[in-house]
Amino acid sequence: MAVKMRLQRHGSKKRPFYFIVVADARSPRDGKFIQKLGTYNPLTVPATIQIDRQKALDWLHKGAQPTDTVRRILSFKGVLYLKHLLRGVTLGLFDETVAMQKFTVWTSEHDTHVAKRHAAHKKARRDDRNQPVVRKVETATAPEAPAAPAEEAKTEE
Repeated sequence: MAVKMRLQRHGSKKRPFYFIVVADARSPRDGKFIQKLGTYNPLTVPATIQIDRQKALDWLHKGAQPTDTVRRILSFKGVLYLKHLLRGVTLGLFDETVAMQKFTVWTSEHDTHVAKRHAAHKKARRDDRNQPVVRKVETATAPEAPAAPAEEAKTEE
């Protein structure tokens, strides 16, 4: 049985909200699933993602294939990086404490980056709300009559 990690859509029309689930590849998008791993809300800035890292990592080790969107979500939350580090541990490149230390450093840097993006977005929205609305008013001007031909007529006389 092929197992996939994918999104299951919920929410109303034009207001998507997704569950990140592990399901049989043959089941329909919103159909039966094996286990729920988390949620994803793309409408917030930055997108709100809640995922159980350990469950997702276990399913990746069991061979579950994530879809493209879920792969990006797992990468954003560091699950794929953690899998990469644990692979290095099994190959004997470094021990598990070094892997966890690298992962905590990455997590702290990533969290500060996300917080910075969120603060910048809030500041931009606040600035947009505080700017006064300036509307351009076009004034209709009459085209000027050509003065040159009248002056030429006077000079000819």
